[in-house]
Amino acid sequence: MTTYTSFHGDRLIAAGDMSANAQAVRQALAQQGAGAVLTFDDGTGTQVDIDLRTSEAPQPAAQEQEHMPAAEPRGRGRPRLGVVAREVTLLPRHWEWLEAQPGGASVTLRKLVEEARRVHADRDARRAAQERAYRVMNALAGNLPGYEEATRALFADDAALFARHAQGWPRDVLTYVTRLAFGEQP
Repeated sequence: MTTYTSFHGDRLIAAGDMSANAQAVRQALAQQGAGAVLTFDDGTGTQVDIDLRTSEAPQPAAQEQEHMPAAEPRGRGRPRLGVVAREVTLLPRHWEWLEAQPGGASVTLRKLVEEARRVHADRDARRAAQERAYRVMNALAGNLPGYEEATRALFADDAALFARHAQGWPRDVLTYVTRLAFGEQP
């Protein structure tokens, strides 16, 4: 289940499913007037827009929409099996090696990808956590003292140094970003 977290300024106002966040955003805007209310997808760190008329699925924020890939038309492959044909560009020596493997190029490429996913799963998860936290940091803490140093510490995977540079940040922002980045509370 996708979860979301909403902030009004630097104060956390909701965490959980979309309906809880939509309700909290409505209340914040009604009670405190207009102001910056941001909602984030906890899994990706992307900012989402909430349609306050409903609490249904969020839409990516305007700045994220331009980076979303366009829906591709269905092409060759075996769509019922989830197989999709795409172009791969390799040097001739790579094609020669692939064609000499048992099962051919497609089977060998699938095996290589699965092995790489297994071997690098921890590294890939770490990178995803850093990117998720960075997206939120950029929106909520980009103008705060220590932001640049905290960003360097984030990508160096140094939780202690990150905490030291971000110690002056509002508590809700620091707690949320730390949880996204390192899976722990400050």
